[in-house]
Amino acid sequence: MSQRLGFGVFLAPHHPIGEHPTLQFQRDLELAAWADKLQYDEFWVGEHHSAGWETIGSPEMFLVAAAERTHRIRLGTGVISVPYHHPFHIAQRMVHLDHLSYGRAMLGVGPGALPSDAVMLGIDPMVQRQRMDEGLGAVLRLFNDQEPVSIESDWFTLREAALQIRPLQERIPVAVASTISPSGMQTAGKYGVGVLSLASYIEEGLTALPTQWGFGETSAREHGQHLNRANWRIVMPIHLSTSKEQAWREVGDGLKQWQNDYIVGILGTPKRKPFDDGYTAARVLDEHGGGIFGTPEDALDKIERLQKLSGGFGTLLCFAHDWVPRDLALRSYEMLARYVMPHTQGLIRPLQVSADRVQANQVDLMARSSGAVLKAIRDYNEAHPRNK
Repeated sequence: MSQRLGFGVFLAPHHPIGEHPTLQFQRDLELAAWADKLQYDEFWVGEHHSAGWETIGSPEMFLVAAAERTHRIRLGTGVISVPYHHPFHIAQRMVHLDHLSYGRAMLGVGPGALPSDAVMLGIDPMVQRQRMDEGLGAVLRLFNDQEPVSIESDWFTLREAALQIRPLQERIPVAVASTISPSGMQTAGKYGVGVLSLASYIEEGLTALPTQWGFGETSAREHGQHLNRANWRIVMPIHLSTSKEQAWREVGDGLKQWQNDYIVGILGTPKRKPFDDGYTAARVLDEHGGGIFGTPEDALDKIERLQKLSGGFGTLLCFAHDWVPRDLALRSYEMLARYVMPHTQGLIRPLQVSADRVQANQVDLMARSSGAVLKAIRDYNEAHPRNK
């Protein structure tokens, strides 16, 4: 792979009901610190307000806490549901996060994933995508325009509005959530920002990848913008272990619980069926391309195929899950960092080239070394002749 591939974590989060929420938040912060220590590039956190499993209501507040526990990893909202907020507040909170993280903030936006959230807030789901587009436009103007911004919308008003503190970064990186419909990609193209592909692990989302980028490029041309594949992030569930079969066994029970209890049982997601057997479900998910399970070598092969299928993307985000015990999850992140990331980032090849060069010339090099030792001995003896 010629392009350096970035790596990150996407934390919705998806936590089964039953654990103390305070301890869940602390474990999530520990994961951010672990990813930072392992040299992951990005950590994204979502916003949800109902359904019991996805429990972070303010990603900005969470990421401020994460900023205090990390040093280099970039911190993104994955995603702020724009229709739930006045755009001025989104812009102001993100600027604050950018300063408190010393310039590591990233803004991810979407229309809102859970219908139950929108209903509680009295928002018609039919207007969410349009409001996300409109709200993002306002946020970007507040970030970047030199003059005050005035907008009269049917759901928010800005009158000579300006941020009194601008972002620490010259430009806060921005990404739009994209699933299966073209709308997310079209919005990204309209504003020339990045993309978060969140549905790549399901069959419809994976099948859509080859055509999704085209929607964004078409929209970008129509609005005089440009999209860069380096700013395309794809989310995939990942678990590494000693073999494929072992990885399937380790994730099986947790994957089954997630699908049956949350995706089907609570959300009632269309076209999703309960799993009878978690091991089989994990194997099918892996073999159909919707998951990366197995050894580091399996992961490298799957990433290469995903790059070819999509046409190329910039960052792979690990979908954070509770499908395996905590120690196995942390081990998987570490295996990815130690054995997969350096191969995709060009860090192993120079080492191998150096080793191959030495190996190919080992006879000559050893002869030179031995000759140098013998010469040193001769030189010493000549300089210090024995007494006769």
